[in-house]
Amino acid sequence: MRFSVVLHTDDGVRYGVTVPDLPGCFSAGDTLDDALASVAEAIDCHIETLIEDGADIPDCKPIAEHLSNPDYSGGVWAFVDVPVEKYFGPAEKINITLPRLLLARIDRYAKAHGATRSGFLAEAARAAMR
Repeated sequence: MRFSVVLHTDDGVRYGVTVPDLPGCFSAGDTLDDALASVAEAIDCHIETLIEDGADIPDCKPIAEHLSNPDYSGGVWAFVDVPVEKYFGPAEKINITLPRLLLARIDRYAKAHGATRSGFLAEAARAAMR
């Protein structure tokens, strides 16, 4: 899952990182790269705690919705990908029935985007979890 993060620095070397879509999730690093690696770990731990507590993962908002927040003023924005799907439990195979017209539309869309039906449906399921 892709999370937007905002980095702040007072000295141009060390960075503090905040994850606007996960209140209370923050981290820091002695370099920009360290800060981004550190916040990925913080996001992973934060999501694990949310799932264990029975809470939902908040939706990720576009950066544009956070820009008016004065807490993020002057920050550097970045994205961090964190594989949180591992907390959703093991995969289960299911059989579904779809109307033929819908299935044909899914196949056309997938083909036009260089994907397969199963790949498209898997991506749609991941998007639904965001």
